[in-house]
Amino acid sequence: MYSVADLRPGQTIAIEGMPFVVLSAQFSRKSQGKGNCVTKIRNLRTGAIIQKTFIGSEKIAEADAGYRHVQYLYRNGGMFTFMDLASYDQFELPEETVGSGKDYLTDGRELDALVFDEKPIALKLPVTVDLRVTETTPGVRGDTATGGTKAATLETGATVQVPLFVKEGDTVRINTERGEYVERVS
Repeated sequence: MYSVADLRPGQTIAIEGMPFVVLSAQFSRKSQGKGNCVTKIRNLRTGAIIQKTFIGSEKIAEADAGYRHVQYLYRNGGMFTFMDLASYDQFELPEETVGSGKDYLTDGRELDALVFDEKPIALKLPVTVDLRVTETTPGVRGDTATGGTKAATLETGATVQVPLFVKEGDTVRINTERGEYVERVS
């Protein structure tokens, strides 16, 4: 249990059974009154960021949340199957939980899963991933004066804008946070 004065950024807390991470915490105390702590917290299930004020001697429960290293195995309909690399246990996450991460998952990719109460609730993708271009229009020689881009379909089915010199079969590095092309790898 945390007291109001002990809240710090990065701590995981539980409010009404939901896991949150503290993004910022500002503790203050008025002369003879009880202290309070104004926080900005992110719901680890939904990603929503809210501002919450904790008052006085209120006790805040510590959330049993952490990351585990997992490997993506396969997709079956709307379910994605992963394996915990420490215990070799397999688990499934629905497409809504995986979210836009589905555009960057290839068989065997290793990543981290956020676990709350021994259940995986979210994925943490690497900042960049390397994916093969499976379909794109050929670039026209001399058509680079404006530094243009074209659409390219990746091996996962995702579509990104790439420079005109990228061709089918090339491997490109994609930023997973912005969904943008970074560079051609090969």
